[in-house]
Parts: sequence; C-alpha cells; structure tokens
Amino acid sequence: MSGSRPPAESARPVTDADADRTPVADADVCVIGAGPAGGIVADRLAEAGREVVILEAGPRFDPADRLARQERAIRPSYGRPAVWDGDPERDAYSASGDRHYPLNRARVKGVGGSTLHWQGMVMRLHEADFNARSVRGVGADWPIDYADLRPYYAQAERELGVAGAADNPFAPPREEPHPMPAFPPSYSDSLFAEACDELEIAMHSVPNARNSESYDDRSACVGYGTCRPVCPSGAKYDATVHVERAERAGATVIDRAPVQRLEHDADSISAAVYATPDGERHRQEADAFVIACGGVETPRLLLLSESSHYPDGLANSSGRVGRYFMEHCFAGTFGVLDEPTRQNHVGFPTSESHQFYDDADAAFAPFKLEFFNYAGPSPVGMALTGDDWGDDLLERIRADYGTHVAVGALVEQLPREDSYVGLDPDRTDDRGNPVPDVHWTVGDRALRTIERANEIQEDIFDELGATITSQDGPDDVVPTNHHMGTTRMGTDPTESVVDPTLRTHDLENCWIASSSVFPTAGAMNPTLTIAALALKAADHIADAR
Repeated sequence: MSGSRPPAESARPVTDADADRTPVADADVCVIGAGPAGGIVADRLAEAGREVVILEAGPRFDPADRLARQERAIRPSYGRPAVWDGDPERDAYSASGDRHYPLNRARVKGVGGSTLHWQGMVMRLHEADFNARSVRGVGADWPIDYADLRPYYAQAERELGVAGAADNPFAPPREEPHPMPAFPPSYSDSLFAEACDELEIAMHSVPNARNSESYDDRSACVGYGTCRPVCPSGAKYDATVHVERAERAGATVIDRAPVQRLEHDADSISAAVYATPDGERHRQEADAFVIACGGVETPRLLLLSESSHYPDGLANSSGRVGRYFMEHCFAGTFGVLDEPTRQNHVGFPTSESHQFYDDADAAFAPFKLEFFNYAGPSPVGMALTGDDWGDDLLERIRADYGTHVAVGALVEQLPREDSYVGLDPDRTDDRGNPVPDVHWTVGDRALRTIERANEIQEDIFDELGATITSQDGPDDVVPTNHHMGTTRMGTDPTESVVDPTLRTHDLENCWIASSSVFPTAGAMNPTLTIAALALKAADHIADAR
C-alpha cells in the first residue's frame, strides 16, 4: 500500500462527545432523516427563513476519510455494510417473506443517507408511469401526472447536478438541457453498440448525478472507478451537499439521534422523541414535521408511534402504512469475450436503452437495459483473494481480467398488499424497539418480464459473440436496493397515507418526503423522483406555514 494512502481501518465516524444534542427551541420544522429528501427539504425551508432542525439516526462521516473508505470497499475482507460503519444491532431487521430481503446491503445510516453509496443514475419516470392503471391496466394511477412534476424534475436536476444528453428518443419531454454534458460512451459501450445496431436496439446515454465538469463547487469526476460504494473526490452527488447548505442557512443538524416515536394527538404531531449516545432522551417540538427516513424506516416510525388515537400506527387510519412495499427487480446476463473489454475503468454505466419500456401492459412490466462498465472481477480483488504471488499472480490476472461483459435490466414490481414492511414482534434493536420486518413478494408479471429481459440480453450476447457465464433471472430474483411504496400517495384517505401535497391525510402538520409515497415504482432509479417530490413538498410546507 502506498504510504500516502490511509489504511482502511483508520476511517471513523465523527463522534464529538461534546456535541450539543439538546432540542432546538422554537423550531418551525423538524425534519427526520438526513438523506436526499430530508436534506433538500431542510435546505429549501432554511433558505426561506424557517427555523429547521434535522434529526439523523446515524453519525456524521469525515470527508477526509473517504480514501480510507475506498480502501475498505476494494478489500474483500470488508463487507458492504462495513464500508460506512453499519451496526448490526442498531440496523437489525427481519425478512419474513418467501424471498429473503437483504436490507443492510442497501442502506447507510448517517448524514447523507444511502446517497453515500448509491450508483448515481438519475432518470425521470416516463409519462405512463404516472397512469399505470389507466394506460397499462394494472397497478395504480398517481394523483399527480408527469406535467405536475416536470418543473420539479428540472429543479432536481439542477440541485443534484446531472450530466446528460438529449439523445434518448424514448424519454419524456423536457424543458431544458441537463446542467452538464453527458459522459461519453465507454469502450465496452462501443462493442455493445455494434451488436445492438444489428439487432435494431437503440442505445443512448445515461443521466448521472456526477460532475462531467466542475459544478456546484465540486470537481469533475476523476475516474477512481469505485463509485459504488465510495466516491472519494465528491464528484458524485450525495445529500451532504444539501445538509451542509441547510446548515449554512441556519438549520441545526443533530446526528446519532434516532427518533423513537412521535408524540401526537388526533390531529397533529407535537414532538419527536429521540435518543442520544449518552442514553438520554429528548423531545424536539416543532410546528411541522417532515418524515424523510426512506421506504423502510418511515413506516416503521409511524408503526412505532401507535396510540389510542391511532392503535394501528400513526397516520394509519387507512391501514396502508407499510403496505405495497416495492422494489426494482434485477435481470442480468454476464459473460466473457475473446478480446479486451476494458472493464472497471469506469465505475458507472454510460449507456442504456429504454426501447422496451413503453411496451409495458398488464402482462409485462416496463424495464430498461443497462450496459455495464464494471463486469467481472477487478485486478485488486483478484490479487487480494488469491494465494499466489509474483509471476503466477500476474499470469492469473492477465488470463482472467479485462474480457468480461454484462448487461443488466431494471424491472418494475407491481404494488401488492402481501408485500409490506411491518414490525417484528420478537426482535428488537439496540434501543429495545421492534425491528422492521420486510416481507417482500414478487408477482408473476415481474417474473415474466425478467425472463423477457434475459432473452433480449442473450440475443445481444449472441450477436456480440460472447460466452454467457452466469445469469440473474426469475428463479433467483435480485433486488436493486430501491425501497418504495409503503406510505402511498392518493386522494382517497381510506386507500392512501398522504395526499398529493405529501401531507398525511390524518395529521395536519406532518409531511412525508420519500420514495415511500410512490403509488407505483416504474422501472427508473428513484432518486431523481425523490428529489423532485421533496422540492414539491417543501413548496407546500412553506405555503402552509
């Protein structure tokens, strides 16, 4: 290891024992969760002059440690949760469904949330995604349509900093170019392009929330190649951008302050009760509360806050809190070519295809194809997992590295009542609270679509002349770490949890900013839609207060 590179074990959360974690007096808004939704809402409201406090369950992370965390990410001895200091007791969960759900592979608790290790792909949902029941005959219609969210999508692209191009003929209409030019196609993209041309499959660029040029006082991407789970340069957006901006505008961030329950009467929330590392409990009062804890912890907090007013969980007069848990299912085909493909030089996708997306109907779900730039093992991973040295190691790496290819697909899962997040009656976390129980159910429509995506991938590999080595298909469904649908949006209070302004039907001063409000999932990575909805919610909260 280079002497200038910090050792993996040197990374530590910021644990300031003297930090003031007492409640903020006269708070206008309490935001629970410091991920992208919470950060954006807090930034907007603090900039508008509101007294904002953010409560975050996890710690702060020192940006200076990101090289050490990158070192963790490339060392096989560190599992995925260990890169960002996952805590098995704090983050405990259950998975009671027929399919085990690997929740801790998919989340980071801390300031920045799961954007600290996300891929960074940011697409708008298609117009038909907002009207799935009407257009496709399945799922549900959103109470808003694409036109309602279109201006917020444009704002979100500016806020996150998106590099993209207007080369996708299947994308929904837009009003202005992306803030930055798209990243150019990779070398392996050019190989796929030849095969796709023969098959009449259109490829186009991927919008990425990473800087293709200097933007928002952050550098352009410098090509570390470890984008998921660590971007050491800060070129990839994460929610610390908005959390820190909110702080500069006067917001207060209280980290390592997991909210235990929300105190309330029949009509409104009065306080968020949170714990601190020293074992104390505090009550943060505010005029308004924004729950931005993601698709699993948001319903969990509401269920933990049951009372005589809401015996089935707070804001749950509909019985829909926790219901309709959705994921994007992954379909993937992996193989090798008899020529170099230059994998792992680029740590994120630069080309994809939405060609088959709007063919969706009641039988088949929407899906998009992704052409990978990081297929197969990395040379570092190979070196650290082998027991050979010197010339033997070099020969093995030369023989096995750099000829891999892969094509993935993101597939929509329909909302189902038997796919849900509940509370485990027998297991508790480090604070004695029931842990979330993820009961994940995947329907036949998604399974048929995974099989269809695999068939298209096989056609591409055949045209490319690649040998298939493995496949992720309908027999062993892989989730893509996108938690959606557990506090759905709607106009009917008996069928949904929040209204089109993201305010809960039951409580006059509680909004939810999260993918948990999605009525359907579509098949696009959700973060841009999360950001757009957060901006929309911030406008409504400002108007209401």
